Amino acid sequence: MTSSFPASTVLGYPRIGPDRELKRALESYWEQRTSRGDLESTARRLREDSWRRLAALGLEGLPSNTFSYYDQVLDTAVLLGAVPERYRQDDDLATYFAMARGAEGIPPLRMTKWFDTNYHYIVPEIGPETVFSLDAAKPLAEVREARALGLETRPVVVGPVTFLLLAQATPGSPGGFAPLDRLDDVVEVYARLLAELAAEGVGWVQLDEPALVADRTPAELAAVEAAYGRLGRLENRPALLVASYFGDLGDALPVLAATPVEAVALDLVRGTAHGVDALAGKTVVAGVVSGRDVWRTDRDRALATLLAVRERAGRVAVGTSCSLLHVPYDVERETGLDPALRERLAFAEQKVAEVVELADLLAAAPRRHAPRRHAPGRHAPGLYAPRRHVPGQPAAQGRPHASGRRTAQGRAPYPVRAAAQAEHLKLPILPVTTIGSFPQTGELRRARAALAAGEIGEAAYEGMLRTEIERVIALQERLGLDVLVHGEAERNDMVQYFAEHLDGFAVTRHGWVQSYGSRCTRPPILHGDVRRPEPITVRWARYAQSLTSKPVKGMLTGPVTIVAWSFVRDDLPLREVVLQVADAVREEVGDLEEAGIRVIQVDEPALRELVPLRRAEQDAYLEWAVAAYRWATSGADECTQIHTHLCYSDADQILAAIDALDADVTSIESARSRGRLLGAVGDFSRGLGPGVYDIHSPRVPGADEVEGLLTEALRAVPAERLWVNPDCGLKTRSYEQVEAALAGVVESAARLRARHA
Repeated sequence: MTSSFPASTVLGYPRIGPDRELKRALESYWEQRTSRGDLESTARRLREDSWRRLAALGLEGLPSNTFSYYDQVLDTAVLLGAVPERYRQDDDLATYFAMARGAEGIPPLRMTKWFDTNYHYIVPEIGPETVFSLDAAKPLAEVREARALGLETRPVVVGPVTFLLLAQATPGSPGGFAPLDRLDDVVEVYARLLAELAAEGVGWVQLDEPALVADRTPAELAAVEAAYGRLGRLENRPALLVASYFGDLGDALPVLAATPVEAVALDLVRGTAHGVDALAGKTVVAGVVSGRDVWRTDRDRALATLLAVRERAGRVAVGTSCSLLHVPYDVERETGLDPALRERLAFAEQKVAEVVELADLLAAAPRRHAPRRHAPGRHAPGLYAPRRHVPGQPAAQGRPHASGRRTAQGRAPYPVRAAAQAEHLKLPILPVTTIGSFPQTGELRRARAALAAGEIGEAAYEGMLRTEIERVIALQERLGLDVLVHGEAERNDMVQYFAEHLDGFAVTRHGWVQSYGSRCTRPPILHGDVRRPEPITVRWARYAQSLTSKPVKGMLTGPVTIVAWSFVRDDLPLREVVLQVADAVREEVGDLEEAGIRVIQVDEPALRELVPLRRAEQDAYLEWAVAAYRWATSGADECTQIHTHLCYSDADQILAAIDALDADVTSIESARSRGRLLGAVGDFSRGLGPGVYDIHSPRVPGADEVEGLLTEALRAVPAERLWVNPDCGLKTRSYEQVEAALAGVVESAARLRARHA
């Protein structure tokens, strides 16, 4: 085993390519326009370019096995042989993508958020019957690829405890079974993996255990002790780095400290180094450079932390707080940003340079004395608390927004509103609608790019948008939907579009970040006070409504989601920033009403995402997040029907808060998770639309399949409060898929409507 850890490292690196090369290669392969060889060639080039660049920047510890065609949790399931039988095909890549995207007649595995990020992972299915077997081809191949370039790497794998805690029991598993019950079997596969990597000459392996920064039960902590006690005692293995991130390890830190692992990575941006003295004798990979935001690191502050950790623990390496998967590649490409703002920013490349610089400064700094231990429960001097205002944490003093305190006066009670809306909207039972967006065609994307390049004028572009809105309205009327949408042709993204029209934001040209699979977003940069100079969506909603006698929804993104899916200033409490955005949304709601729009959807898919990982902080967050949403929407008239939408985020865990949003109708993901949330909605007292069409899969469900989902939903939700809709927006699908799927949705609703007339 290797005894010394490199002085500088990162826990992971972006993998989509600086120009989204992986996205294009994947989608071309899925559409059968290119071969598997073409896809693999692109993937190999992206990996090699990343390793070469990291080495050129001076980074000593290079990670491998961080590349993925879709998701690292799905990769781990394949590594362990945890592939449900229904997905197995003759081709291994076809099996992999069937799990992620579905196959003919087979829905994909469930997808949800990776802790409190906007990255989505594929949820493994583990049951008593699951047969685990090692398939180490991928990590071994990447080690060999890098070695062919003259570079040694550290394979990264999701750790056994986190993998099982994130998994769900296979359908039909006995009551009381939990995937963690299979820990011993899974650890044996990890032991074989470590043996194969040792035989390959690998010196270090990184096992990611971010689940340990959430509240864990004594049984779960015992699982940590058992897993790493077993792996640490293996005679023939590489040295082990157990990486935690997104917060403090808390009670898990002394448990890990007592195991024979050689190194532990700590997030010292969102967490602190409380208890770090317990790690004396191990290497502490000190995550002082944030992997979650785009602000330059305070070098003096970070160095002070590194020196204090070295004093307490002895051996210290400099690292990132988490993988750099969550930030764009290179800020130097953003030549259109204000130079003063750009000077404050650091993307992945700049963060790697910061890690290397801090490692050099730490090495040059003299040791004052030998490490010593502090009394239990005391913070070592110089160890700073998180700079960023994490949801639920006490806020430091900051400059308040000019509007001061906002208090929602509240709308009329829901039964009063429901009666007024029924009289005004005259909708049938089981009304059919969609979540908002319709397919973004290649023609639309090219027109948007041509407008940005000055190749076409604003008038020509807006003419195309009006034509697209006409097409979308006509399609929905022909199919027989009840509440229509304008399709959002003018929007490149549900957050970026608003950021482009609000003061206080900047947007990038190349700042792409992976959300899942081939899906990428460009998070805006929220750097100043937020204000709305003028209406944003009103003219498009008004135009769409002029084309039909059916109600058209005004489509807005909620304040929590706009902030959650942006890179946010760190000089104000997050609550205050969200309330600034809520002011802007409230103004937009009022203007939509004045324009005659009587159904307004204010989406909050990130409400669950931002819930703090520690229970002690959750109530405070949910209180102000719900208050912000209600402030944004409470000015609406009782005849105006307010919708909200949440997707792919374990919304069943915060149903009380969703109910407290006081929206008239809430749509939720349900098709992909096969209705798992419906068992928890007994106390939900408003309109509910459990999704019946998984838009993240290319599968087109038939009317019988949709009818089955609706029949299940009717067991939990009365027909007079049940809505019929897809799981999410239709932006990523083709018109051919959308038309076929929506036709089936309308047909199934009509069948059940006739039954319940």
